[in-house]
Amino acid sequence: MPLSQLVQNPVLRIDWRACAFIFFMITALGFVAPVRAGEPSAFDSDGDGYDDTTEIANGWSPYGSGRLAANDADGDGLSDGDEIARGTSPLAADTDGDGYADGQEIFNAYDPLDAAPKKIKKRIVISIDRQELTYYLGKSAVATRQVSTGRPGHPTPLGTYAILDKKPRAWSATAKLWMPYWMPFIGTKYGLHELPEWPGGKKEGEDHLGTPVSGGCIRLGVGAAKELYEWADVGTEVIISKT
Repeated sequence: MPLSQLVQNPVLRIDWRACAFIFFMITALGFVAPVRAGEPSAFDSDGDGYDDTTEIANGWSPYGSGRLAANDADGDGLSDGDEIARGTSPLAADTDGDGYADGQEIFNAYDPLDAAPKKIKKRIVISIDRQELTYYLGKSAVATRQVSTGRPGHPTPLGTYAILDKKPRAWSATAKLWMPYWMPFIGTKYGLHELPEWPGGKKEGEDHLGTPVSGGCIRLGVGAAKELYEWADVGTEVIISKT
């Protein structure tokens, strides 16, 4: 029976979390089978001659012709790879049957595996050594962005904090600079923001990203700061570590 029929059969419904575990254990342990055409199996969902496990292990979606990171077989706004990692169904737009597409639930920080309105925790993690910021929804990383943290003598404080406020544009009386997409996490002194702007309109260069040159705040690039600002909520956890 084709996999698409198994998914729709309530008696033989596949547990996608179990599938995800099996598929990613295969990849993690390095057991990547050679890709061989012309050998369809009971689990060759798209009928292309490659079994699903082999396709996934090699980064291809078994539900279409695209890569796991790009193909969205059920049109719910999540890639097939993301769905497998999260445990949602790549072939059913609304895995938990609550009337909301999986991608819509993830965008609004709700659990797509629970029909009850269950929120998923958001957190932001910054690595000083790597000069990187990664934000997470539950255990899944949403995105990783390059940042610029505090320069020597003005380090960004390590520890666990929370976003205290959000302002689309804040003025630094100390530095005499504008800070777009301002999200403070320690009083009004330390926060996340876009590359700062001088009063005349000149913006700090993108080449500063990846190098600790700020006065202690965490600077993000143009576009990345707005994206994070719109995603994060007041109260979102902020974790700053050296590694």
